[in-house]
Amino acid sequence: MKKIVSLIVLVVLFSSCSEYQKALKNEDVAAKYDVAAKMYDNGKYSKAIRLFEQIAPGYKGKPQAEKMFYMFSQSYYKTKQYYLAGYQFESFASSYPKSEKQEEAKYLGALCYSKLSPVYSLDQVDTDKAIAKLQSFIDEYPNSTYLPEANKVAIDLRNKLEKKAFENAKQYNTISDFKAAQIALDNFISDYPGTPFKEDALFYKLDSAYKLAVNSVEQKMEERLNVAKSAYNSLIKFNASTKYKAQADEMLAKIDNDLKQFSK
Repeated sequence: MKKIVSLIVLVVLFSSCSEYQKALKNEDVAAKYDVAAKMYDNGKYSKAIRLFEQIAPGYKGKPQAEKMFYMFSQSYYKTKQYYLAGYQFESFASSYPKSEKQEEAKYLGALCYSKLSPVYSLDQVDTDKAIAKLQSFIDEYPNSTYLPEANKVAIDLRNKLEKKAFENAKQYNTISDFKAAQIALDNFISDYPGTPFKEDALFYKLDSAYKLAVNSVEQKMEERLNVAKSAYNSLIKFNASTKYKAQADEMLAKIDNDLKQFSK
């Protein structure tokens, strides 16, 4: 019985491959479409793409064009070819504004750019594009069923941009340019007041202010120690039980001790 089943499967597979190969060479556009649709329905998206690519240039205006271009877009998306999928979804949405797939196409088109967004340390051009396109979708479809996911993806992308901005500011602390670090971290906090990295930024601002102060010439030390103390207060005001509490308290003790010499 198993041999018979295996034989049937082989016959079906051979027939499918043979049908696909014939369609590739066939000049009949309708025949190519039928096989492409069959490949798509069976989840063979890469094969469907090859056929869609052949018939797409001359298919606009035909009765089945809308369905074909939707399947074409989805095939790119299913095979994770997000640049091509994004382009096709946007082209579909533009070409068929009254389509019932219009909303889905616009959402998936925007989502494609989010899939292209790289790790935070790299250039974030695609991240910026993704946020802009997702926001455009959110504004156009405020009641969409895709809205919760679209908002979540947009928030994640914004957090990525904020992490990059924070790491860039923190880098000055890492290379011991403590004066520049304070300015950069101040700017970061000002630019992103609701950022999840605010606590980290406040701590590294304190750390930078403290290290700048203790390494200063005597004429500048008192002023800079007071700046560091103010940075400590800002951190504790933001979160009294900050994860940096032990380190911050240790710095404060040294700041207060060093300030004693100026009160005599």
